Amino acid sequence: MACVLEAPLRMSVLSEVTASSRHYVDRLFDLDPQKVLQGVIDMKNAVIGNNKQKANLIVLGAVPRLLYLLQQETSSTELRTECAVVLGSLAMGTENNVKSLLDCHIIPALLQGLLSPDLKFIEACLRCLRTIFISPVTPEDLLYTDATVISHLMALLSRSRYTQEYICQIFSHCCKGPDHQTILFNHGAVQNIAHLLVSTSYKVRMQALKCFSVLAFENPQVSMTLVNVSVDGELLPQIFVKMLQRDKPIEMQLTSAKCLTSMCRAGAIRTDDPCIVLKTLPCLVRMCSKDRLLEERVEGAETLAYLIETDVELQRMASITDHLIVMLADYFKYPSSVSAIADIKRLDHDLKHAHELRQAAFKLYASLGANDEDIRKKIIETENMMDRIVNGLSESSIKVRLAAVRCLHSLSRSVQQLRTSFQDHAVWKPLMKVLQNAPNEILVVASSTLCNLLLEFSPSKEPILESGAIELLCSLTQSENLALRVNGIWALMNMAFQAEQKIKSDILRGLSTEQLFQLLSDSDVNVLMKTLGLLRNLLSTRPHIDYIMSTHGKQIMQAVTLILEGEHNIEVKEQTLCILANIADGTTAKELIMTNDDILQKIKYYMSHSNAKLQLAAMFCISNLIWNEEEGSQERQDKLRDMGIVDILHKLSQSSDPNLCDK
Repeated sequence: MACVLEAPLRMSVLSEVTASSRHYVDRLFDLDPQKVLQGVIDMKNAVIGNNKQKANLIVLGAVPRLLYLLQQETSSTELRTECAVVLGSLAMGTENNVKSLLDCHIIPALLQGLLSPDLKFIEACLRCLRTIFISPVTPEDLLYTDATVISHLMALLSRSRYTQEYICQIFSHCCKGPDHQTILFNHGAVQNIAHLLVSTSYKVRMQALKCFSVLAFENPQVSMTLVNVSVDGELLPQIFVKMLQRDKPIEMQLTSAKCLTSMCRAGAIRTDDPCIVLKTLPCLVRMCSKDRLLEERVEGAETLAYLIETDVELQRMASITDHLIVMLADYFKYPSSVSAIADIKRLDHDLKHAHELRQAAFKLYASLGANDEDIRKKIIETENMMDRIVNGLSESSIKVRLAAVRCLHSLSRSVQQLRTSFQDHAVWKPLMKVLQNAPNEILVVASSTLCNLLLEFSPSKEPILESGAIELLCSLTQSENLALRVNGIWALMNMAFQAEQKIKSDILRGLSTEQLFQLLSDSDVNVLMKTLGLLRNLLSTRPHIDYIMSTHGKQIMQAVTLILEGEHNIEVKEQTLCILANIADGTTAKELIMTNDDILQKIKYYMSHSNAKLQLAAMFCISNLIWNEEEGSQERQDKLRDMGIVDILHKLSQSSDPNLCDK
């Protein structure tokens, strides 16, 4: 079994290989089993805490030999156990060490070892597997390649507190996404792990809790099951609440808060349940205080942001708990020159990770301000808040940029703020910059924010237009990404509302007829509705209607026909008839309807439709066509009378619907 190593590593390490390291590897090939065992034990003692020694032994080929001895039936159990211990120690070194072990197919060898009857050997294999699986370079899927592995691990849970600790740790690290959750759930993870929450060993309790936090995350099936599981007569939510108490270790409080948060978001626990309002939410706010460690503050804020994201009452409650809004401002000042961090290593770590605090603060501000105007006002009035968001939009970390855009999007829902703070800080400038060149996940949120900045009462609308927004938005409507297509067309719709004729013409030119048809035949109803909304906004005020219909009339009438003939819902047809009513309001444009018998027949058909909304919309078309004060009204009235429109109107005047009757 060859061990593949990256060339640069081999060169740099080889120069440091010492004779003593070679002597450890040579002893693994001794013919005397006793000497081999002693050699492995000596190697174990030599590598503990010595990364240089670990790298030397890997380069000298110790790993294939150790794996060979571990798998040999003729090796004594003691030797096989010691081999697993040494391999576990090598795995605790650098990521390159783990890569070398993976290249030598260590995982299948260790999984095979779990079939042994000897508990000490099983524990050593599990400890080594745990170390390998928690490394970021190990693909989680390696745990799921053989279907029998998960059931065997479930069976081993009962063997000892070490098997419980290591297996739960492996599960919580290898459970990434719904597919893994389903596999573990179907293999009885909930039932097998629940009783470990009351184990006498803190480590076992903690790893079991972590397991539930990843199993329940965004998973209604698991969450709904957890609510009804009881251990020693106590339901799991009650056990989680006990683990939230202030006298428990912080990691336990945080992890149980994550479990309850996931169950609440999945609908398994109500948002007004006392365990959420009086326990989970205050616990998470506590985690945001500045006497907590950086990673605790990050996790606390992110979990709280997720808990309150969609519930306005929880948002209000969080905003008035422990001065949270002001407390979050400290996330941007950390670590400061006066931070009381005596430990240099800690300071170095925190400086490297300070951006995570900013990201978490932006996320939580976004959730807090999602619905309530007063909360948004408080957030924006927090010291230098708008400057911080503007700076966040140009940070090098993509996660911070995304969180800053999310925060901006949340605050942009406020009419008051769009008119004041957003204008004072010219937020549109950095936002347009973000839109020029960003990954899709940022583009989606940034373009949603732009939609709000383009509403007619927003003072940013003019400068955004002048900075080339039309071209940018037209290009978004061609995106493969559905959310970007919707946002692109939505922003253009907002831009066209009560706009000057020049802007409307620029939009039509930028979109092109071909692209307009493409959007009108989009499979997504949202895209279609927003495109119709855009057309409706373009075709408003008489001079604009006449001008646009004189240049694009033929294509627009084709599009209207296409939709009225297609299989579309009531809202789509209603919006299309409203566009016709707008065209009918034009001075010269109405002739495009009067000379199109096909369209007139369609209007007549919808006047007698079973849906009152469509009947009303069709009647708007008729009333705009027959308006007495306008030139040619008599001829139009005669033509419509000949078509039998008057008879339909008589019938509708007897309608039980008061709106139809009046019209």
